[in-house]
Amino acid sequence: MNYNRFLALILLVIGFSSCDSVKKNKEIPTVGFIEAFEDATIADARKGFLDALNKGGYSEAKGTVNVIYRNAQGDMSTMSQIVSYLQSEEVNCIGTSTTLSTLAAVQRIKNIPIFMCITAMPEILGLQTSEKEAPKNLFGVGENLNYIDTSFAIIKQMVEPKRKGKLRIGMIYNQAEQQSVTAYKRLDKLAEKSQIDLVALPLNTSADAQLIIRALLSKKIDAFFANPDNTVFAAFETILSNCNAGNIPVFTSEVGLVKRGAVAAYGTDIYQWGYQAGEEAALFLKTGKTDQLKIEEVKVRKRVYNVAAAARFGYKFTHDFEKL
Repeated sequence: MNYNRFLALILLVIGFSSCDSVKKNKEIPTVGFIEAFEDATIADARKGFLDALNKGGYSEAKGTVNVIYRNAQGDMSTMSQIVSYLQSEEVNCIGTSTTLSTLAAVQRIKNIPIFMCITAMPEILGLQTSEKEAPKNLFGVGENLNYIDTSFAIIKQMVEPKRKGKLRIGMIYNQAEQQSVTAYKRLDKLAEKSQIDLVALPLNTSADAQLIIRALLSKKIDAFFANPDNTVFAAFETILSNCNAGNIPVFTSEVGLVKRGAVAAYGTDIYQWGYQAGEEAALFLKTGKTDQLKIEEVKVRKRVYNVAAAARFGYKFTHDFEKL
């Protein structure tokens, strides 16, 4: 058995045992929260989700809610066990962070409300029925990917004036992630329309990031675009260090990655994304009903730039960009 997978399973069993040792008060609601993998940026969504619950009157510290948090550590068999465990615990609702968690929960659970975040809308994920309806127990907040056009335009605005000839942008996408493939196809069309060369390579596991990013840099790209992709999130430090070593600026559509060193983005604040989903979950806990709930689109987007990264590449941003 793979060591990392074995460790994840051991931690999962320990976590289950520790939860079982504390009998829950049935009068207090229990909320499950699933993350697909460990990531500093993605973790902000869980914080936002729990803060929204707290504001809605559901606080672990005050004993008004039980929260069962689990992280699959990137292992899908562990994810399956987490979903089964939350079912057996008969939680009142489940929060899911990132696409993999959402898909795993929706595929197995039909009778518990699921509040998703850090993922695309159901039509992009292939979750709609032939009548174009999302699963009846799926709520929360998704993204439609239209916003990445604006982020991509930032590259053209900042990088193109500094070079001669056709702009060449590199990106990595995960072929197994529907939202990543959709983003790639969208950007490919946009690049063609904008007379930009888009050089894209597939990356299906973060373990291959070093090899793939070096292959991409050998193709003489002028900038790298970090698209909304869980594998890119997990491998971001490797991507960034290699691009910095090659003097290639990294742009993105994710505010959290700008905090981690990308130059600039127009995108969603991960904390606010989780908070928005948590507000829906709190409303459900308060009313016990879902008839007024729906899958929402992200409300809070902003333009941001990383001061140190901008200075490194000599970029100056206007006042409508927030400094990070």
